Amino acid sequence: MTTITVHASREYNVDVGKGLLAGLGSKARSLCPRAGTVMLVTDSRVDALYGRTAEENLAAAGFRVERFTFPAGEASKNTRTYLELIDRMALAHMTRTDLCVALGGGVTGDLTGFAAATYLRGIPFLQVPTTVLAMVDASVGGKTAVDLEAGKNLLGAFWQPVGVLCDTSLLSTLPEEIFGDGCAEILKYALIGDPELYEDLRAPFRDDPERIIARCVQDKRDVVEEDERDTGRRQLLNYGHTFGHAIEKCSDYTVSHGSAVAIGMCMAARAAAAFGLCPGDVPEKTAERVRALGLPDRTAYSARELALAAMSDKKRAGDRISLVIPDRMCHVGLHPVPAEELEDWFTKGL
Repeated sequence: MTTITVHASREYNVDVGKGLLAGLGSKARSLCPRAGTVMLVTDSRVDALYGRTAEENLAAAGFRVERFTFPAGEASKNTRTYLELIDRMALAHMTRTDLCVALGGGVTGDLTGFAAATYLRGIPFLQVPTTVLAMVDASVGGKTAVDLEAGKNLLGAFWQPVGVLCDTSLLSTLPEEIFGDGCAEILKYALIGDPELYEDLRAPFRDDPERIIARCVQDKRDVVEEDERDTGRRQLLNYGHTFGHAIEKCSDYTVSHGSAVAIGMCMAARAAAAFGLCPGDVPEKTAERVRALGLPDRTAYSARELALAAMSDKKRAGDRISLVIPDRMCHVGLHPVPAEELEDWFTKGL
């Protein structure tokens, strides 16, 4: 097992290794010794696989366990599901010393974290991510949110978990396309500033993902400790996301987050090269690695459609939006762009 400590507004450990779900109850008890009730939050897919095991493990540690299950998918990360969860927490008479446990992917972690951040002005929550994407990105750093009709993650809060348990054995049940989806975020860490990770990704790692996942968590930990509130360096973690979120919105979220981010990173590289901001070989090197991971590098949506979708991106400030753009392989920077020029960037990216 590998343990990474995150020194943020709340200090906590991220444990990465096999078989950690079996110790969920004892871990939760050690982190929240005064808790009486646990709200176990999971989606319908994960609940069928691990819900009962997690509930029994928590009950064995002396918790009264309430289980909240919602339909799997990004479409459930909305204010309706959020309010249903809040109501369940209130009906369970949860107090500030009680605990929420997020068992699932990024949608579950975002939803549970936001509920925990806002119920009684904040109660503890523990992340138990079950996908690659959630382990390396969504579960670490304290960003919590739900989606609005206008765009992704527009209603949210910064709220750090009390701990993160990344049980890599849970990844064995992931379909190949879901595992690959998370690889987009792993590649993102390599492309924004970790050339050693970029080289490591030449070899398959599904059978033994602990080292790669821990490396990504360490990379994110370093950024979060420097810029927890996302006002500077942390924005670099959005590489490919402005383009990617626009693709997700245009598809009504039928294009997965990982696929959209993969396309978005390729678009950012193509646009940067077209504007003379990076060497001409960066786009194809990026696309080659994206395709090698089984991910798409292009979209059929038009520049106009994507630009309109991106206008509600939360990274927009006034009439400008900060794009994360490569200046060479495995190195990126922030590039503020006037909103009226955004369509041209999408055109170059396509």
